[in-house]
Amino acid sequence: MNKELPHNHGGKSIQVIEQMPSLDVVEDVANVFKQLGDASRLRIFWFLCHCEECVTNIAAAMNMTSPAVSHHLRLLKSSNLIESHRHGKEMYYHATNTEIAQSLHHQIESLVKITCPDEKKL
Repeated sequence: MNKELPHNHGGKSIQVIEQMPSLDVVEDVANVFKQLGDASRLRIFWFLCHCEECVTNIAAAMNMTSPAVSHHLRLLKSSNLIESHRHGKEMYYHATNTEIAQSLHHQIESLVKITCPDEKKL
C-alpha cells in the first residue's frame, strides 16, 4: 500500500499503516470484545474456561434464569469463544481451546487479579 498522509511529521505512520489489519479482521476482534463487554457473558466465559457445564448449572452458578444464560451462551458461541456438545438430553458448554479464548482468559484474570481454581483440587 502506497499511502501518503496530508502532513509529513517525520514519524513512522506510513509504515504502521502498511501493517494495519484489514477492516474485516478488526471487526471480528471488535465483535469478540463486544461479547465480553457484558458482565454476565464475561462471568460465564470465565466459568467455562475452568469447567464444562450444562445450562441449568450455569444458570444456578450465575444466579440467572436458564433462558437468559442460553441467550448469552448463543452469543459467546457465535464468537467462537465457547463450544458445546450434547450428552443425552443435555448440552454441555466449555471454552474453546483456541489461542484467542485462552489469551482472553489469561488477560481477564490478569486485569482483575483473579486466580484460577487449582485444577489439582477440582
